[in-house]
Amino acid sequence: MFDPLRQEIAATADTVVVKVGTRVLTRPDGTLDPARVVAIAEQLAELLAAGRRVVLVSSGAVGAGIGRLKLVQRPSDLAQLQAIAAVGQSCLIEAYNRALESRGHHAAQILLTADDFSDRARYLNVRNTIFALFRFGAVPIINENDTVRVDELQRNFGDNDRLAAMVTNLIRAPLLILLSDVEGLFDADPRDPKSQLISTVDDIDGAIARYVAKVDRPGEVQLSLGGMASKLDAARIATASGESVVIASGTRPNVIREVLAGELVGTIVLAKGRAVTSRKRWIGWTAPQRGRLTLDAGAARAITQQGRSLLAVGITQVEGEFAKGDVLALCDAAGQEQARGLSNYSSADLRRIMGQSTERFAEILGHCPYQEVVHRDHLTLVR
Repeated sequence: MFDPLRQEIAATADTVVVKVGTRVLTRPDGTLDPARVVAIAEQLAELLAAGRRVVLVSSGAVGAGIGRLKLVQRPSDLAQLQAIAAVGQSCLIEAYNRALESRGHHAAQILLTADDFSDRARYLNVRNTIFALFRFGAVPIINENDTVRVDELQRNFGDNDRLAAMVTNLIRAPLLILLSDVEGLFDADPRDPKSQLISTVDDIDGAIARYVAKVDRPGEVQLSLGGMASKLDAARIATASGESVVIASGTRPNVIREVLAGELVGTIVLAKGRAVTSRKRWIGWTAPQRGRLTLDAGAARAITQQGRSLLAVGITQVEGEFAKGDVLALCDAAGQEQARGLSNYSSADLRRIMGQSTERFAEILGHCPYQEVVHRDHLTLVR
């Protein structure tokens, strides 16, 4: 069955990011499933033949390493996990490259860490590399650099879901497809026969979040760290920037084809509002937050409803230690984050001028470099 809205979204998606989870790519014993890799590569090649640009964010390095080394479970020792990821990553990229080369394309491996997104220059370098690979007709295949960052290995970006959303924002891809071993978002435990698939999500609110449940699989090799919660978190990041997200089962033989045909497959999370600029995407959902500001009702209303800059007179609390140019979370009186923006002042100076009118800055600080604490051009709404 086809859906007109999904068809419209798919038809206008000239660039697509596909994220594939560990459980999609591996057999129950933890070994890499070559047939599944070939099936995914074949569908990606079809997207390229249709004139679309495609990026693959692929989990599976640790899982593939566990299988290749014939381990019975995922070790907890970080050094061992790093070694397993190194073994598995080579296995994973080789499999993709073989499958793509037979269809006239090459796999291009890109390993990233959180630092590559935090630093603006490195962030732009990654984007430039991806666009250059598009021109060569290669498929960028992105994964975390588990061998050098143990904190990423422990946190695992939410099983690459968050990484996929950040890549989607980076290249402004209109569509993100998150593939796992479940059909989509259900209103109860998917193993319950009475549970029902939620086909369309207009807004990820508290009611939707309550549908998320952790599903344990006793007796199976522990391969992945992601789940529906991380997928909805990723969907928040992408949809807030104006992109749509489809959560579906990667075990369906033709799932990517079906999604791009506009079929009622999985759960679609619709984009919220207009697409925002690349710089505002980086400010709102990629750059690390260094501090928090609490605003009074007037200031919160000014930035969320009136499109205005943040002035010091509306700030009631400053949290954290930060420098000029750092990203701050802007919160309402209830503590709910409403926006993020680049600060024109350090935390030390801001504590001195918060609640004060602009006319008093020179008297307090000895100078008045900026009238605004956060200018509206460097501010992104996140709710």
